Amino acid sequence: MFEYEGMQTATALRSSGPDRVGRTPGARAAGTDHIGDARAALDRITSLRSRVADMESTRVDTAGLPTAPALEPLLPGGAIRVGGTYAVPESVLLAMTMLQAASAAGAWCAVVGVPSFGVEAAAAAGIDLERLVLVPDPGDQWLAVTAAMADVAQIVLTRPLGRVVPGDVARLSARLRQRGGALVALGSWPGADVTLRVTASEWSGIGQGHGHLTERRATVTATGRAGAVRPTTAELLLPAADGAVRAASPVPVQLPGDGHGFRRDLRPVAVAS
Repeated sequence: MFEYEGMQTATALRSSGPDRVGRTPGARAAGTDHIGDARAALDRITSLRSRVADMESTRVDTAGLPTAPALEPLLPGGAIRVGGTYAVPESVLLAMTMLQAASAAGAWCAVVGVPSFGVEAAAAAGIDLERLVLVPDPGDQWLAVTAAMADVAQIVLTRPLGRVVPGDVARLSARLRQRGGALVALGSWPGADVTLRVTASEWSGIGQGHGHLTERRATVTATGRAGAVRPTTAELLLPAADGAVRAASPVPVQLPGDGHGFRRDLRPVAVAS
């Protein structure tokens, strides 16, 4: 990796053979300028250190992939960490939202084992269909297919269809870091950096026996490691009336008999799904 032909070990420098200019060890002891040799060695070491620092500063695992603004408060650093694994139990729409911003920025995405992943819904969410790979039914080879997709896509959304052992997780995580990608599991995933769950939700639009569902207000809770030590929650419209996913604004609540209208610092109690 490095150019090392000019480097020598301490044992080689102490050998009894002639030095580089033909002088014997006795002549070296008699008056060789050791300061010049030390400076040359220091220059080589400094150069190597600089090259190592340059390589470390551009490692893929220091980068991040963009995510939807509504999800930024739920993810450490406000982005999807390259090499990271994320679990989204049950909610296909929430998992789809994880792909949205990265796809719009030009990243390739792959969806494995999720036949309910709608192409029209993905396009409406802003996912670039030209850079989307779908494998609806991988069968019992879902893990091998997921690993293969990690070689070509920066974000892989997969539904675990069997038991995932720690060794498989470690190998897949290493591949993701090497390739500069991330994994979103539609379900549980061992050791996931962050798990996003819809812990409460309520629909609006239905009246007394009439009307249509217009939007869903949901409480999403993030737990896990990678900085998310304490659970973090956010109120989202999942989806909003126009089909988008965005942060929900506080709903004004009128207190009976307060005489001053609405209290905007209170929120209604959500009903668990």
